[in-house]
This record gives sequence, structure tokens and C-alpha cells, in this order.
Amino acid sequence: MATLETTTIQHIINDSLKKGISYKDYRNLVRDLVEKESTSGNDKTEALVNYTMLNDRRMKRWDKTIKLSEDLKERISNFKGNVTWLVITESWCGDAAHVVPVLNKIAEQSENIDFKLVFRDENPELMDQFLTNGGRAIAKLIMIDNATGEVLNTFGPRPSEATQMVIDYKTKHGSLTPEFKEDLQVWYNKNKGQNIVDDILAMLDV
Repeated sequence: MATLETTTIQHIINDSLKKGISYKDYRNLVRDLVEKESTSGNDKTEALVNYTMLNDRRMKRWDKTIKLSEDLKERISNFKGNVTWLVITESWCGDAAHVVPVLNKIAEQSENIDFKLVFRDENPELMDQFLTNGGRAIAKLIMIDNATGEVLNTFGPRPSEATQMVIDYKTKHGSLTPEFKEDLQVWYNKNKGQNIVDDILAMLDV
């Protein structure tokens, strides 16, 4: 029997799913924001507008360059579940710009994965069910069983290697510096999404 907490979470997820958009629509929306010199989210600061512009370029590059081997494509296509991946994001988020295109590329390989995105600031109740160390960190993927509505797993805001880099740096220095954030961007570019793919395939058990 479902607990009251489980029922509440499923209700919040279902409400958010109604607002979910496809990756194609998300990319179009981000491009429109760039043209309008704006950004998603509640804060429309100049810095976040600039990050949205930068992230649009990043996602455009990843959309063209992310490659999955034939072996990986076959493994993903063999996934037997029937799930929705609901991803919480914002256009200004640097991690999301690297992570979301890879998640989409994986989801495209399976007819059993429905890929939807929602914005964090428009869905605070949803975000607050999936905090990372008490924070509203994104991108956050929620894997939902379409038959039961159960949350099977989550991923994010970063892949495992990047997460460990952040933990190690915070342990040594206390907080993340602009220099570290630049180093993290370099790591994403060198890794080419492989750590994300490895983490997700482990979740899918394929």
C-alpha cells in the first residue's frame, strides 16, 4: 500500500509532467531566450542571461558531437523498462548544458524512455522532493515507472567523476572558486559525456 508521502510525491510529479516539454522544444525555447537576451528562471540578471547564451552554444555543440558506439546503442535499445525521464533544469545552468544533451541522446536510443524537461523555478515543490545535500542542484533526472508512477532512481546534478571532483575540492578549500568551475568545464569537454553514459547505463542495468 502506498504511503501518504509516496502518494503526495506522485501527485507532485504528475502535476509537473503535465508541464513537461520535449528536448526539441527545450532547445527552441533556449534559442528564443538568447534572441530576446533573456533567461529562464526567476532571476533575470545579466550574468544569468550571459550563461544562457553560453549554454546555448554548448548544447548546440554537444547535439552535433556526442557519439554513442553501436554497442552502447544496442545495450540501451535492449532496456526492458517503460519509463519517463523527467529532468529538472534551467537554461543558465552550466552543468545542465553538458548533462542534458547526453541524457537526450541516450533516451533517443530506446522507445521505452519518454524524455521530458521542466524548469526548476516553475516547479519548486518537485525540486524540493529531490534536493542534493539540501540544495536545489540541477540538472536532476527522475526516472519514473510509467505503470506504477514509482520513482525508480535519480541522477544528477553531475556525473559521478565530476561529483567526486566537487567533493574533493570543497573538502580541501571549503567552497568552489571560479577557477575550479573553469576546470570543471574543461573536464566536461574532455570527457565528452562518457561518464554520464556509464552512470546511466548502470542505472538502467543494461
